[in-house]
Amino acid sequence: MTHFFLRLSAPVLITLGLLCGQALAQNYPTKPMRLIVPTAPGGGYDFVGRVLAEKLSAELGQAMVVENRTGSGTVVGTQAAAAAAPDGYTLLMGGLANIAFTPGLYDKLPYNPATDFVPVALAGSFSYTLIARKDLPLNTLQEVMDFARANPGKLTIATGGTGTGQHVAAALLKSLAHVNILEVPYKGAQPAYTDLFGGRVDLFFDNTATVRPFLEGDRVKAIVTSNASRDPLLPQVPFGREAGLPGLVLESWIGIFAPSQTPAPVVETLRTAMGKVMQQADLRKRLEGSGVRVFNMPAKETEQFVKAEADKWPKFLRQAGIKAE
Repeated sequence: MTHFFLRLSAPVLITLGLLCGQALAQNYPTKPMRLIVPTAPGGGYDFVGRVLAEKLSAELGQAMVVENRTGSGTVVGTQAAAAAAPDGYTLLMGGLANIAFTPGLYDKLPYNPATDFVPVALAGSFSYTLIARKDLPLNTLQEVMDFARANPGKLTIATGGTGTGQHVAAALLKSLAHVNILEVPYKGAQPAYTDLFGGRVDLFFDNTATVRPFLEGDRVKAIVTSNASRDPLLPQVPFGREAGLPGLVLESWIGIFAPSQTPAPVVETLRTAMGKVMQQADLRKRLEGSGVRVFNMPAKETEQFVKAEADKWPKFLRQAGIKAE
């Protein structure tokens, strides 16, 4: 009799677990929620997170508090979300930086981004644009590559911090084009722009939305974007394949993630809410106005996309020798 009970206990427990998850989802959410943003206020993660939190709060009928948890790049905030109870009340703003870059930047992490989180939905992505100082006598990517090959180490490119999108984009360009361009590290984009405007550095890869005002002000010139197609913000600028470097694709995607043990019905409730929110015209307008290419990706495709990115970028970062400082 005891052995018979043990044989039945596993499927019974699984069934009970599913029923509990379904019951939780029927009432969920019943209290305020928090969205951990693993970066400081004012950046891209923070902006998109606050826009989504406002809309999800209205859709789900509960307050959603945005909590900025900074430290060690994006590690501290992401770890806090990984350690939270998997009940749907603590969510994470996750993206290329903390889900795909960090495993390649750090030898050891207190969590595994690939297995400790499940993507609820991606909101969108933004590209990078390679810009040059105004008086650089090179105007196309092909001219930049030809000059760099003929003059190894003569061209300089600013990087805005180890492991940032700006840094990885520069490394990707050098790797794909097989060129020697001297990297000049800066602590952020602002000092990089100061030297770019002053002619002390030749090139810089930065967020396309940030770049656009400087292009409109005729302070720099655009060489190429990192999109897989023309960027709506800079439709006149070629992308990598058009410019002669097909593999030059780097889009910094961002979205909402939940701890991986969150009950499936709760995740589905969140996905349904995100689906409705992402269809709202005013939200799309706000995101697109800030340079975000809005996504409308089904759940299975989202999971496949995130997995592919989490496999791809750590390998590239290790091969390029890029490590967190």
